[in-house]
Amino acid sequence: MPCVFCMIAKKEIPSNVVYENDDVICFNDLKPITPVHVLIVPKKHFDDILDLSATQEGQQVMTAVLKAVPEVARITGVESGFRLINNCREDGGQTVMHVHFHLIGGIKLGAKML
Repeated sequence: MPCVFCMIAKKEIPSNVVYENDDVICFNDLKPITPVHVLIVPKKHFDDILDLSATQEGQQVMTAVLKAVPEVARITGVESGFRLINNCREDGGQTVMHVHFHLIGGIKLGAKML
């Protein structure tokens, strides 16, 4: 089965892109849980954050993800505060098996995670 995030990264499926560079594509989540809910997705496929961190190439891509975070926060107007979430593997709540990060905000978030 084709990976939906790989297809979005290749522009085979349309998305509402917020920010993009050579290594990541960042787009609005189709089912937002907060007013701002952007997915930060490496263009290269890695199954999860453990897969991403296992190689030097993956670590370089993680650096690109971290550089995208402040850009997405600035573009979406949540520099005053946001939450960055990664679900890892099925038991961790990951539903798309392509590593990605949820940047959520646009409302005051409480201290509780769930």
